[in-house]
Amino acid sequence: MLVGGAAVGWPLAVRAQRSAAEIARVGVIDDSPDWNAFRRQLRELDYVEGQNIAFEYGRADAAPERLAEAARELAQSGVDVIVVAGTQAAQAARGATGSIPIVAISIGDPIAAGLAASFARPGGNITGNAILGPDVVTKRLQILKDAIPSISRVGFLWNPDNDSNTATLEEMQKAAPLFNMTLIPLAVRKPDDFDRVFALMQSERPAAVLTTNDALHQLHLDVVIDFLLTNRIAGMFQIRQNVVDGGLMSYGANYPDLFRRGALYVDKILHGAKPEDLPIEQPVTFELIVNLKTAKAIGLEMPTTLLARADEVIE
Repeated sequence: MLVGGAAVGWPLAVRAQRSAAEIARVGVIDDSPDWNAFRRQLRELDYVEGQNIAFEYGRADAAPERLAEAARELAQSGVDVIVVAGTQAAQAARGATGSIPIVAISIGDPIAAGLAASFARPGGNITGNAILGPDVVTKRLQILKDAIPSISRVGFLWNPDNDSNTATLEEMQKAAPLFNMTLIPLAVRKPDDFDRVFALMQSERPAAVLTTNDALHQLHLDVVIDFLLTNRIAGMFQIRQNVVDGGLMSYGANYPDLFRRGALYVDKILHGAKPEDLPIEQPVTFELIVNLKTAKAIGLEMPTTLLARADEVIE
């Protein structure tokens, strides 16, 4: 359901020539605290809500059919740009409009997901940034091996309905044997699947479980973290907040920074830039975050060499 006032739909060329006195209208699907960095960056760019910018919010809670509905409502409301986080929301927005610019934040693999022709020239009406770099899958497995040298079985929590997750699974299936690891895919495409996957973990007993930033999974990460803690399984996450919330460690791009950079794209588009001419950014720096309290709770002694490499150690 769309929240907020409706806007008159303008052709793209007219919106690009909007005068400074007109209010820019930005559509956002699934607002959450993650978007605070996005709004702060827009304020730093001199956008003031109610004066020269207004936000329209669509709610979907990462459900595919509701994502499509929220995207259609935003497109029909006549917003100047639609901003989304994650692959599935980006696909829903692209399915709703071929003319309104779309800024997609934190996509896993935009090419594998069919969202872009290339990173350098995405084509169409969508641009933004990716959360994964080309070597991040191998790097995450290497960190797990450094943390638990004896590790031989690792689970991967993924969403078969998320094309970026599928691409990551394929990369992981190639990389796991390089570390003498057996990979256990743990598919969750709807909330009801978690109980089945938890039972599978209890029977398969992986030493560690890797997660993604899939929007549906993130809505239920508190349950996942509790399960891993209770069963003394190491968790490797993609974003820092999951470690703050009790996960063992994370390796990935700075998540708030992706939202800040998404705001820069919105600013460029509102000043007339075309999404097809704006390259999709890939992160160049990644953070390793370790939660020592969690390590102690699951009976794991983190190597001092790994802790020395960490960007942040939570005690």
